[in-house]
Amino acid sequence: MAEGALDDRGRIQLGRRWLPGILSAFLGCLGLLAVLCLHFPALLTTPELRAVYPMALVRTSIATGLAAALLLGGLALLFDRGRRLGALGVALALAAQLAGGAGVEVAEPVPRSPHLGLDWFVLDLLLLAALAVPLERAFARLPQQPVFRRGWRTDLAHFFASHLLIQVISLLTLAPALLLFRVAVHPALQQAVAAQPLALQLAEAVLVADLAGYAAHRTFHAVPWLWRFHAVHHSSEALDWLAGSRLHLVDAVVTRAVVFAPLFVLGFERAALAGYLLWVSFQATWIHANLRGRSALLERVLATPRFHHWHHAAEPEARDKNFAVHLPILDWLFGTLYLPEGRWPERYGIDGNPVPPGWLRQLLYPLTSRG
Repeated sequence: MAEGALDDRGRIQLGRRWLPGILSAFLGCLGLLAVLCLHFPALLTTPELRAVYPMALVRTSIATGLAAALLLGGLALLFDRGRRLGALGVALALAAQLAGGAGVEVAEPVPRSPHLGLDWFVLDLLLLAALAVPLERAFARLPQQPVFRRGWRTDLAHFFASHLLIQVISLLTLAPALLLFRVAVHPALQQAVAAQPLALQLAEAVLVADLAGYAAHRTFHAVPWLWRFHAVHHSSEALDWLAGSRLHLVDAVVTRAVVFAPLFVLGFERAALAGYLLWVSFQATWIHANLRGRSALLERVLATPRFHHWHHAAEPEARDKNFAVHLPILDWLFGTLYLPEGRWPERYGIDGNPVPPGWLRQLLYPLTSRG
């Protein structure tokens, strides 16, 4: 079914009436992917994550998810609500069980090799969906906005592509830092930075990364040929927890390279870098979320949904504003802050909707567009 084939009312009914089938397919898919990670850990999983997995909890979670997929799929088939999705969920869960389920043994030690990071995709999607979807239903700024709003499949494809290619992207982003900034490395400075308390390093990493990210973000808006890549991100006409995933791979690679370079040069500890990456993952989701509420004090020190929603606003007065990801003070210092008292944007996206729907078409758009 085409993304535009349903109106918003139909999408709301889809989310409510087909919920057991939707959950069954979701859990069945993630469960099968998790079992594949157990079978092929060297190829599919991230070494840094493998080292800290509590395997007993991982196996219990996989078993519970597969059982839930079977149960919910059975309910969907029984009550004829989302029957096809329920059947898909049951099929995926059964396939995972036939492949060994949660009991697949992992041969230790797992050799280091080129890998896809499928485990990070499964974990991130599961945790973000489990946190964000209930919060958006309970505290929605736009309660009428369906969970399965227009463009959700495109954004899920972006989410999948960026996570599945995380290792390739990491190599592409770290390589410039290693090659171009190696000359700037000062061991004494790096030792001094690494000797600081972890909490201070984390705070400094957020500030340094946001300064670099602000510069990259503003450049993507200012340079026309770069804007064509970044326009993909701004093409979302509805914001929620998944909308932040709509990001062209070139945009992601360049931005991450610019952000990682100073962090590498300064020599922050791996724990501080891991903490920053975890923080930015959740905050990037939060600032795009369909969540109401505001705190005048919080908005002064931290980017919030209302702050970032104005960055995506289609209103002319909000154009090229609020570039920071973490710290609004940067926009205040550089004259790009726009946060009108008590107001939210009326609409989102780009006037004229120049960016086409669909992941592949959006990937090709900057290369084919003349705008």
